[in-house]
Amino acid sequence: MSSTTPVLERPAESPARRRMPGPDGLVWTVLRLHRTALWVWTAYVAITAGLLLWLWGPGASAAQKAFDMFGYAGAQDNAFQGPAPIILIGGSFDSLFYEPSSLIGIASCAIAVFAAGPLIARELEQGTAQLAWTQSVSPARWLAAKLAVPAVFVGVGTGLLVVLYRLVWNAHNHLLVAGIGPRSFYFSIGPATVASALFGLAVGVLAALVLRRTLPALVVGGVVQFLAGAMRGNNWPFQHSPFSRLQPELPVYSKAMTSSGAKVPDPGCYLSQKCLDRHHITGFTRTYLPSPDYWPRQLAETGILLALTALAVVGAFLVLRRYQPKNTHRPKKETAA
Repeated sequence: MSSTTPVLERPAESPARRRMPGPDGLVWTVLRLHRTALWVWTAYVAITAGLLLWLWGPGASAAQKAFDMFGYAGAQDNAFQGPAPIILIGGSFDSLFYEPSSLIGIASCAIAVFAAGPLIARELEQGTAQLAWTQSVSPARWLAAKLAVPAVFVGVGTGLLVVLYRLVWNAHNHLLVAGIGPRSFYFSIGPATVASALFGLAVGVLAALVLRRTLPALVVGGVVQFLAGAMRGNNWPFQHSPFSRLQPELPVYSKAMTSSGAKVPDPGCYLSQKCLDRHHITGFTRTYLPSPDYWPRQLAETGILLALTALAVVGAFLVLRRYQPKNTHRPKKETAA
C-alpha cells in the first residue's frame, strides 16, 4: 500500500506594483505633497483658457457687429459703452480682452510666492526636507525634482495660454481701441511670457534656500517677480526704440468697402448711416500688421529672462551645498605587519 505525499502549492506571487517615474519616486512625492497647488494651477489655466476661447468666439460678436455697421467708429462706441468690468464680469470686448493678461501677471507672482514658501522654505523650516535627505535622497536630487515638476506644469500651462491669446489677437485685433493697450500687449505676450513665469519659479526657490524662512522668502520672491513683471513691455532697455521711450507704433491697414467692391479710405461718417449710404459704404476692414520689431524684441527678452533663470537655478544648487552631509569618517591608518 503506497502512500502519497500531498503536493504543497506555492502561494501565488503578488503582482509587482508599478512605480511612478522619477528617481526614488521623487516625482510622485512632489505631486502628492503639492496636489492642492496643482489643482489650483489647473483651475487657473482652465478658467483663463475658457475666457480666451469665449473672447475668440461669442465674446466678440457684439463688437464685431458694431464694426461691421460703422467700422472703427462702431468698435470705439462698443468699447466705451456699458459699465466698467469687474474681474471677468461685464464690460466690452475691448476691456475684457486685457483681463487674461492681468491673470497671467498675477499667476507669475503667485508662482514665485509658491516656490519660495510652500515648495521649499516651509519644508526647510519644518525639517521635512532634512528627513527626506536621510532616506537615500540627496539634497541635489531633491531640489532637482522640486524644480523640474513645477517647471513642466508652469511651462505647458503658460505656453497654452500664450498660444490662445495670440489666436484671439490675430482674429479680433481690429476691434480694439488704438493706443498703448494694443501696442503694449503685442510686444509683451509671447515666448518671453513663458520665460517670465519660469524666472519666477527659479527666483522663489533661490530666495527660499537663502533665507530658509517661509514668510521672508515668499515676500522676497513675490516682490522680485512683481518688479520684473512691471519692467516688462515698457521699461526693459530692449523694449525701446532708439528715438523713443515707447514701443514702436504698430502699422494698421484700415479701409472702407463700397458697394462696387472697391476699397476706399474711411469717409469719417462715425455713426451716421445716412453718411455711409451717401458714400455707398457697405463694409470695413481693419487689422494691425505684423511688426518687424516683434521677434527681435521677444527673442532678446526671452534670452535675458532664461539667462537670469539659469543663474538663479545655479545659485540655488550652490546654496544647497551647505546642506550636503559632511564625511566625518577618517580613513584608518594601516598598521604595520
